[in-house]
Amino acid sequence: MLLTRDRIIAVAMALIEAEGPQAVSMPRLATELGCGVIPLYSHVRSTSDLLDGIAATIVCGADTSPRAGTAWAGQLRAQARAVRQAARAYPRCSVAVAGREPATAAMLRPTERVLATLRTAGFGGPDAVRIVRAISAYVAGSLLLEIGGAAGPGGGFDPDGDHHPLLRPGEFPQVTALAAELAKADPDADFEFGLDLLLAGLDSLLAVRGGR
Repeated sequence: MLLTRDRIIAVAMALIEAEGPQAVSMPRLATELGCGVIPLYSHVRSTSDLLDGIAATIVCGADTSPRAGTAWAGQLRAQARAVRQAARAYPRCSVAVAGREPATAAMLRPTERVLATLRTAGFGGPDAVRIVRAISAYVAGSLLLEIGGAAGPGGGFDPDGDHHPLLRPGEFPQVTALAAELAKADPDADFEFGLDLLLAGLDSLLAVRGGR
């Protein structure tokens, strides 16, 4: 099979999802692809370049294009969902490349679209940038909790609420009373609830700033 940059990146992503980022090295990729190490460098200059390619694949998979006739809050919700959906398709890869600077012009497109949504809604430039950072942190944080297999604080509690080794009688009355709720894991519902809170806060901020 022809050796291409896209194929190398696809194999690297499959390895990360199966075994974690530590599994990826040029010798390992050469073995998986059935080629020598040297030919890899004709398509991928370095491990950093490989990670840039992985990040680009994930980011460019998010459909953040504008929805005609949708108000700014609905638009922002759809964009946040699209970014989360793209990241969830490759959760381990997404965590491995989180925070990398955009390496291609295409990787700037989701940021451009979200900023455009916010500016059209009436947010000033500094507020719009901070909102993008806040939403990005929220999406990344929710993904970390999800791939960790926990429900967040309290995840892993016994539903009966009386068998956790940290629970001593009377010391944590609220945690004990809500142990069954803490033990539940519903990433989709948790994400939507948090997104509701963010959007409500942004609506209030917009009113304070005089945008409506």
